[in-house]
Amino acid sequence: MAHAVRALWPGGLALTWRLGGRPALGLPAQSRVGLTGAAGGPGPAATTRKGGPRLLGAAALALGGALGLYHTARWHLRAQNLRADRSAAQLSLSSRLQLTLYQYKTCPFCSKVRAFLDFHALPYQVVEVNPVRRAEIKFSSYRKVPILLAQEGDSLQQLNDSSVIISALKTYLVSGQPLEDIITYYPPMKAVNDQGKEVTEFCNKYWLMLDEKEAQRMYGGKEARTEEMKWRQWADDWLVHLISPNVYRTPTEALASFDYIVKEGNFGTVEGAMAKYMGAAAMYFISKRLKSRHHLQDDVREDLYEAANKWVAAVGKDRPFMGGQRPNLADLAVYGVLRVMEGLEAFDDLMRHTHIQPWYLRVEKAIAEAPQ
Repeated sequence: MAHAVRALWPGGLALTWRLGGRPALGLPAQSRVGLTGAAGGPGPAATTRKGGPRLLGAAALALGGALGLYHTARWHLRAQNLRADRSAAQLSLSSRLQLTLYQYKTCPFCSKVRAFLDFHALPYQVVEVNPVRRAEIKFSSYRKVPILLAQEGDSLQQLNDSSVIISALKTYLVSGQPLEDIITYYPPMKAVNDQGKEVTEFCNKYWLMLDEKEAQRMYGGKEARTEEMKWRQWADDWLVHLISPNVYRTPTEALASFDYIVKEGNFGTVEGAMAKYMGAAAMYFISKRLKSRHHLQDDVREDLYEAANKWVAAVGKDRPFMGGQRPNLADLAVYGVLRVMEGLEAFDDLMRHTHIQPWYLRVEKAIAEAPQ
């Protein structure tokens, strides 16, 4: 709007025309006879009032510009107030939540949740779960991480599955519905996976439960909503499965990865030593099975590079993020998955051999600059 004021200010009447649909003030309608005299030449009345229309015109121009500037400023302040009200409402909602995240720091699904929480400036406590004993989550029949406990007043809710956690919290922030109601929209469902193992899936986990006006305000159109859901699912169904084969690709990389896992994780001294060497050896061989299961290329780096460039192509050159000027849930999901490789050879190769680094750094900056 500031640009509009500068562009239109030289013509104050033009400004009020664009804002109000018509000029707020113009010259009074007069007959040609009244201006030139009855005989067509300048008469005495015209002579004595010769400067009148000019003065009126100048006054009209000044008044029109002033009115236009007034309405512009009023609109701008109203828009600022609306944005402030929304931010305050979101802050009020977030302040009512006490969040505790049970995680493995190096887990890509947990990293996705942290990226979401950090970007939305939601305060939370972290409990690092011991991956061997998992005593920290003994209260839960659901034995995977991440698990998020959300205290809202007297209501304590447990949210399972990274995508459910993100969708439920985003729905809460946008709609203001009680979290205990929102959780019912994502019911767990038992299923059997490709290996014949029973697993828990969650219905609707990529869908935000918003009404039509809320969805329009957030997405602007159905295409943006569909795109976000598609790429969130892609991050879970494909991108995340490229991490282990790449960070455990060689014995050296496997050892470096487990050294990082032990340093960042919740291990005892003996557990850490055993995990570092025995875990690295085990995961090196397991990664070969994962490579076969997901039909990856002989050099799994190529699959990682192709995935990164596919994502960059989907974002395109005309917007900094898939969400436009701000990261959306797909941006945060892809970033969260890739972030767990930071400091490892696979991450350095990814930044060096693909086009993803500029986008990655933009998301990193957006999260770092989120209001705390």
